[in-house]
Amino acid sequence: MADVFSVIPASVLRNLSDKLYEKRKNAALEVEGIVKQLAAAGDHDKISAVINLLASEFTYSPQANHRKGGLIGLAAATVGLTSEAAQHLEQIVPPVLASFSDQDSRVRYYACEALYNIAKVVRGDFIIFFNKIFDALCKLSADSDANVQSAAHLLDRLVKDIVTESDQFSIEEFIPLLRERMNVLNPYVRQFLVGWITVLDSVPDIDMLGFLPDFLDGLFNMLSDSSHEIRQQADSALSEFLQEIKNSPSVDYGRMAEILVQRAASQDEFTRLTAITWINEFVKLGGDQLIPYYADILGAILPCISDKEEKIRVVARETNEELRSIKADPAEGFDVGAILTIARRQLSGEWEATRIEALHWISTLLKRHRMEVLSSLDDIFDTLLKVLSDPSDEVVLLVLEVHACIAEDPPHFRQLVIFLVHNFRVDNSLLEKRGALIIRRLCVLLDAERVYRELSTILEGESDLDFASIMALNLILLTSSELSELRNLLKDSLVNPAGKNLFVSLYASWCHSPMAIISLCLLAQTYQHASAVIHSLVEEDINVKFLVQLDKLIRLLETPIFAYLRLQLLEPGRYIWLLKALYGLLMLLPQQSAAFKILRTRLKAVPSYSFNGEQLRRTSSGIGQILHHMPSGSQITEDGDGIPDGASSHNGINFAARLQQFEKMQHQHRVHTKVQAQLRNSSISLSREVQRPEEPQHPPALDMSGPPSRSSRRSPVQ
Repeated sequence: MADVFSVIPASVLRNLSDKLYEKRKNAALEVEGIVKQLAAAGDHDKISAVINLLASEFTYSPQANHRKGGLIGLAAATVGLTSEAAQHLEQIVPPVLASFSDQDSRVRYYACEALYNIAKVVRGDFIIFFNKIFDALCKLSADSDANVQSAAHLLDRLVKDIVTESDQFSIEEFIPLLRERMNVLNPYVRQFLVGWITVLDSVPDIDMLGFLPDFLDGLFNMLSDSSHEIRQQADSALSEFLQEIKNSPSVDYGRMAEILVQRAASQDEFTRLTAITWINEFVKLGGDQLIPYYADILGAILPCISDKEEKIRVVARETNEELRSIKADPAEGFDVGAILTIARRQLSGEWEATRIEALHWISTLLKRHRMEVLSSLDDIFDTLLKVLSDPSDEVVLLVLEVHACIAEDPPHFRQLVIFLVHNFRVDNSLLEKRGALIIRRLCVLLDAERVYRELSTILEGESDLDFASIMALNLILLTSSELSELRNLLKDSLVNPAGKNLFVSLYASWCHSPMAIISLCLLAQTYQHASAVIHSLVEEDINVKFLVQLDKLIRLLETPIFAYLRLQLLEPGRYIWLLKALYGLLMLLPQQSAAFKILRTRLKAVPSYSFNGEQLRRTSSGIGQILHHMPSGSQITEDGDGIPDGASSHNGINFAARLQQFEKMQHQHRVHTKVQAQLRNSSISLSREVQRPEEPQHPPALDMSGPPSRSSRRSPVQ
């Protein structure tokens, strides 16, 4: 230390710690001259001693003015060393860097100034301290003192210049530090970081694109910054990188795809748009690299299809179509199960457009990878069934298409129909609002006869009699254009074995409703049996519900669907049982009802010229007398041919057994209605007599085995 004091006069050291800047500056100039002389003499030991003195006695001093003098003295010593300064940087730079965190803002300012002067002298040799300098500058960029910030910005520009011209800069060592700083929220630091990323990316020899996954998430995070300038800078940097990706033959799409998927769900609109735009380009460019990430990408795209921002919706739809057009193979790593899981999850979402696209994906996978989808069917089938209750008609129609594709396999077909019936049973509003839509669509997508046969089989054993009686299969059959072929088949029930089998198959479940059976018989042209069914009705059957259904049937008889029936009335002599059935319905209608007037008007239009002489003479006395005076020993069938009296079957249909089946089912419905009424009455009585408990009165046991005997009257059976 004594040698140092002999080298540097005491007056210089004293002025170096003076409170006046001019004195410190003049002292620093003298230090510069002294060091320059020592360097010329090659006395580096004394130079080291001088630097140590400046560091220990000044820069680390408790006195602020000493620290200021030490910093300006170190800068002066570096200038005095000129080209030989590199070998002393290990002594010079650390004290300066330590001063960046000084509590005194003026000390921090002089530290920036000192390091700036040091960097100008040593240039490229300065790079070995780059990470530490970068870290210090990162902190100073957010300094509370404007002068310090300004000095730091000047130093930052110089360091950038040095790095861009240096061949010693190590991007590999720098990236971990950059990645660590990218999550900082301070706007000044963010500007500082984006500035460095942009500068380094502009250097041809530095491959920033290869390290993009390390700081991509941080850049996306800046897109939601409150500062417009920062958002703009981050967006500009991202746009530049995206352009480089388009022009680069080798890109790590996988790691970046994971980041983009997360950012596509951001709460910030601009971030979502940028992320989905990047995903769109990745899908076009990524090829096989993205196959393992298809499920994650789809999970990001589908919600964006329903985004409130139109630009995001447009890009998301385009990306979705692009992704679906790629025909990847499971052998290449395409995970069908993962895609199905994503689609299933989105089916439970709140957005209709997203649910629709999820169903399109399931449909596409069924067409391309049917076996893989069926192997994962247990994971999605319950969800697909629940979607049948979706509030959107378009979603319901699409899920029916998916179900129809799955239902090509008989077990899945039956499972679907069973679930539908169950849903209709537990959710009456679904039956009322969607029942017809669902059944009609299934009849289009699958074979209508197959659907109706399966539904009929299930309803035949239905224990809920109330539900079975309101199931709207009959009305759909009579009115839907999709079921015209089924109606044509039923019209030939008496002459066509296929029509007969269908008639018999539907009959059991149609027995739950008298009006359904009558409608079926009119459709199948089994008029004599229709008349027998009408005559078998008793007082309990003719209730308000029955009359409402009868009103609908009468109006349906005036539609084109029953044109053939009305034309048959031109030959009343041949279709006498049709007349009797229609007059039977007329007799059940209240005379003041509109349906009564409609049917009576129609029957008045029946011509009398086709009756034989005996029938024509008696027409004026009523249709009942026409039937009474038919030739004995024979019956007039629907087609006018005679069959032996007492015959009970036609084309293999045992109408007597069918009538018994209908009567038995109606008896069960009557008993069920009585039991329900008695239970309601019992509840009312108990509530009235709650203060006077008595022995419970049980209703007499009711016979459920079959209908009561009707020996006094026997309905004609075909």
